[in-house]
Amino acid sequence: MNVATMTLLIGLPGAGKTTLAKRLEAERPALRLTPDEWMGRLFGVSEQEGKRWVLESELLWGVATRALTLGVDVVLDYGCWSEEERELFRTQAQSLGARAELVVLLPPMEVLWERLNARNAAAPSGVFTITRIELASYDELFQRPGPDELARYDHHLVMPREHQ
Repeated sequence: MNVATMTLLIGLPGAGKTTLAKRLEAERPALRLTPDEWMGRLFGVSEQEGKRWVLESELLWGVATRALTLGVDVVLDYGCWSEEERELFRTQAQSLGARAELVVLLPPMEVLWERLNARNAAAPSGVFTITRIELASYDELFQRPGPDELARYDHHLVMPREHQ
C-alpha cells in the first residue's frame, strides 16, 4: 500500500493556494479540499459564526482522514494562519501513517492586494470581498512558520516573496 501524503497549503488570501491546490490535485492525483468552495455553497459566505473551523476540522478533516487511510494523497487548501492549527493537522496525519508536507506561500503584500482587488471586482453579487485594510489585519494575524516548526514536517517548501 502507498504511503499517502497530506499537503497543507498556507498563506494569506490571494497567495495562490487554490491555484496550487488545483495543480497538485491533477498532478499527483490527490483529493483537494478547499473550504471556501464548501462555505460558499453551504452558507453563501466564507465565514459564518465559527462554522468554517467546524467545516475544516470536523467534516473535511473526516473526509481527509478516510482518504489518507486508503493511501490517497490529500491537499488541504486551508490557509491555517496559526501554528496551533497547523500542528493539529500535521500530528493527526502522521498518526495515521501519512507523510505531512507543508507549503508556505508568501507573495508580497502588493501582489496579494492586486490579486484580491481583481477577485473583488469579478466577484458575483453576494460573494465576500476583502478590503485592503482587512488584508493588512490578516497579515498581522498570520504566524509564519519558523525553522523549528518546518523541521517537524516530512517535507516543506517555503515560496518566499521574491519567487512569486
